[in-house]
Amino acid sequence: MRCTILASGSKGNCTYLEGEDSSILIDAGLPAKEILSRITLSGGDPERIRGIFVTHEHGDHIRGLDVTARKLGVPIFGTEGTLREFLDSRRTSKKPVTVTRADCGERVALDGFTVEPFATSHDACEPCGFRIREGDTSLGFCTDTGIITPGMQEILKGCDSLVLESNHCPDMLKNGPYPPSLKRRIQSRVGHLSNDAARTFLHELDGDLSTLILAHLSEVNNTPEKAQASGMEGLGLYYSDVTLFVASMLTREPCWSRTFDL
Repeated sequence: MRCTILASGSKGNCTYLEGEDSSILIDAGLPAKEILSRITLSGGDPERIRGIFVTHEHGDHIRGLDVTARKLGVPIFGTEGTLREFLDSRRTSKKPVTVTRADCGERVALDGFTVEPFATSHDACEPCGFRIREGDTSLGFCTDTGIITPGMQEILKGCDSLVLESNHCPDMLKNGPYPPSLKRRIQSRVGHLSNDAARTFLHELDGDLSTLILAHLSEVNNTPEKAQASGMEGLGLYYSDVTLFVASMLTREPCWSRTFDL
């Protein structure tokens, strides 16, 4: 499996996963034209995509979902709550689009991929993360969650590779420009995972992790350097055995995406 982070952050999120015979997308939070362009420029092939898996219905995760799915002619997979919000409140087009319900704890098999949604803790309607297997490789995808529950930890500890939220530095958020209500939302159990919380989870993670990608960084309340330092502290003695990368919303340059052979 190859993983390419096409965008990660409050301005848009999209990840391209390429298997031996096909590919899938996780989220589509950029305009469709930009998503397809970034896939091609990063060495991927949009024609290989067989489906789009959606974590939740917030705009930075579904901005280009409708058009991208229709352009590619592929189904959208999500929990019942996510699909209901998308179809009832977020779509502006009446053109047909195929949606498929994917319940937490139930596995979806799609052209060589096996995708299992699991519940996350975020202020959306039935948000989820994913455990994805292709061949002998497993990837955990966990962003947009205020906490890591024991159930989430149990699912993620068996993964070879992990995309994990490391959204904000608590001190930067506390002293930053956001209004108190937004600060409380971000810090809450249904907000976003802090560098400290990500570090604690990584320290407790019991598994054979080979690749760690820290994602969904705040541009205002975090820096890649702070997130990376927390990630390294969390990995501790195992840091030298893990490929660590910090994904962020970068401009249209060769560094905005990075592909990993997992």
